[in-house]
Amino acid sequence: MSISRDEVKHIALLSRLELTEDEADLFTTHLDEILVYVEKLQSLDVSHIEPISHAVPLFNVMRDDRVDPSLTQETALHNAPDQEAGCFRVPKVTE
Repeated sequence: MSISRDEVKHIALLSRLELTEDEADLFTTHLDEILVYVEKLQSLDVSHIEPISHAVPLFNVMRDDRVDPSLTQETALHNAPDQEAGCFRVPKVTE
């Protein structure tokens, strides 16, 4: 199977891409090479291979949900540049 220059231009039109004549020639060559490779893959006998949904096994990477001690108020405010009454003090936001 090969792809024609007109088919590449049609695909570009559907994709809303503007191709120069040189780009159309280049992509015709590239897409043709891709299709040749896909044809090779289609000729392989994969009847003995079990279908899979992912190339690598999936597992949940999240840690267990557990309760840990929180920071104390003193520790949380230790590096605060400005604090007042046990809270972070920030500049007033005005519009």
